[in-house]
Amino acid sequence: WQWLLVTMLSVCVHFPGLTESVIAAACSRVGQSVLHLDRRNYYAGNWASFTFNGLLSWIEEYKQKVQITESEQVWRSLIDEGEDVVPLSSVDSSISNLEVFCYARLALILLTTNTEHEVSEPEEEQHTSDISEPSQSQEEKDSQPISSPADPPVEVEKKITYQKLVKEGRRFNIDLVSKLMYSRGALVDLLIKSNVSRYAEFKNIGHILTCRNGKVEQVPCSRADVFASKQLTVVEKRMLMKFLTFCLDFEQHPEEYQDYTEKPFREFLKNKKLTENLQDFVLHSIAMVTQQTLTEEGLKATQHFLRCLGRYGNTPFLFPLYGLGEIPQCFCRMCAVFGGIYCLRHSVQCLVVDKASNKVKAVIDTRGQKISCSHFVVEDSYIRDEQRQSTAYRQISRAVLITDRSVLPSESDQQISLVTIPPLESSAPAVRMVELCSSSMTCMPGTYLVHLTCSSSGTAQEDLAPVVSELFHVSTIPGEEPSEVLWVMYFNMRDTSALDSSSYSLPSNVHVCTGPDGSLGSDCSIKLAESVFHHILPDEEFCPPAPNPEDIIYDGDGPQAEGPGFDESVNTEAEEEESNQE
Repeated sequence: WQWLLVTMLSVCVHFPGLTESVIAAACSRVGQSVLHLDRRNYYAGNWASFTFNGLLSWIEEYKQKVQITESEQVWRSLIDEGEDVVPLSSVDSSISNLEVFCYARLALILLTTNTEHEVSEPEEEQHTSDISEPSQSQEEKDSQPISSPADPPVEVEKKITYQKLVKEGRRFNIDLVSKLMYSRGALVDLLIKSNVSRYAEFKNIGHILTCRNGKVEQVPCSRADVFASKQLTVVEKRMLMKFLTFCLDFEQHPEEYQDYTEKPFREFLKNKKLTENLQDFVLHSIAMVTQQTLTEEGLKATQHFLRCLGRYGNTPFLFPLYGLGEIPQCFCRMCAVFGGIYCLRHSVQCLVVDKASNKVKAVIDTRGQKISCSHFVVEDSYIRDEQRQSTAYRQISRAVLITDRSVLPSESDQQISLVTIPPLESSAPAVRMVELCSSSMTCMPGTYLVHLTCSSSGTAQEDLAPVVSELFHVSTIPGEEPSEVLWVMYFNMRDTSALDSSSYSLPSNVHVCTGPDGSLGSDCSIKLAESVFHHILPDEEFCPPAPNPEDIIYDGDGPQAEGPGFDESVNTEAEEEESNQE
């Protein structure tokens, strides 16, 4: 790593989430030298995707996390006169209240013609840290079924066991963040503009659903859906179509909503004489806003949803195959193509600040190397409290489930579904659920990967466990019908999206990026990335298109002239022979 000592960097990026990865790619694309550092051994930070086994390792790391003690003597020996030090946090505290439960059985049940025998007692509910695979001798002993000499055992339909999940763990790609991509959103537009979209594949969202009175229903959001809906009366269909048509160009009719600009969107919906049924559809499943959202913001959200319909399918959303963690990696790849350098398991201990200009001039890494840079981009979780003006955060409650059935079984079991669960109380948040099938390359065949997200009012388990119990059968008593939920993880994630540069007391060339927010799309992260980029390079274009490989001309290569045709080369050779004979 000695070459790092002599490299003068334009931008040093620490902790590569989506925002930081986009900034790094944009800077590298326009010729800036970029070094991307992360203390972890994987890309994307809190935007990462894990295999099942990788997620279990991540859980263990979370439980065992300890603060890394840095030696200040190392810093001081590298600090010159006229320089000061800003230390960074060595512990990521953005994840909290992590709880994991396993409902999958630890062994199969075999059936004989005369009697039923259990190979081992099922483990109905157990903390993951306490679950371990049986030893080889015990496994061999337990795997010998009791059978009648006359009647060999017949294996019935197998429930997926915990051992099966671990064995097939590489088939899972489990996101820490649950988001979808609006087909006309900022992220999709950037992927197309920059040509980064060629690094990934995408799948349409097949179903948009809602849960009302304990029943999962299809949400009518397009003209065809509205008229085909069996949940709506004829009068409701006409009312909904009229309202959605108005929302498409509501700016042209300010007289319709100007008296409600400072009032909640829900009141405007009531004023439009929409039924309670339609109000729930629009508020929670189309606009996807809260009870407190103002009218104009609700109308814009509804309009955005409607304008995204039909671009790539019958719903407004796309999902990247292999999980959302692919998107930061795509931008990391673009950065690397244009010369960006990536170092995992490598972190920054502190920033070196020039006292005269009050700007960062270098960083000191965990190996005691001083690396010069002009700008430093970092994720919020690395900033210590003493460098903050505000420490007020929102929290996101998350649950990740592995199930063996879909929340809405249909003719095709290979559909991605978005389900909105309206709040049971007006003060409670709505819960958003994304159910992924095996064709999304995020789970093994025969299972579904379910993500639940909402704004926190308590711990993630307190917020989301009731929803899990409402939508799925969760068995906690031995002998009951097997649980539909095989494995579940609850955790809270810090949402710092409301913070801005004024929230930190840092040098002007330190750019702090917030982590994932609680919204369904990624517009907040992309807009922040573009803002930071223009602050660093105000005269450069943000993420110009990368050339196609076949269009690249390497140094020393010029455009090749067309070679002579067959007839031309024969004539030329004949002419040369004649001239030689003469």
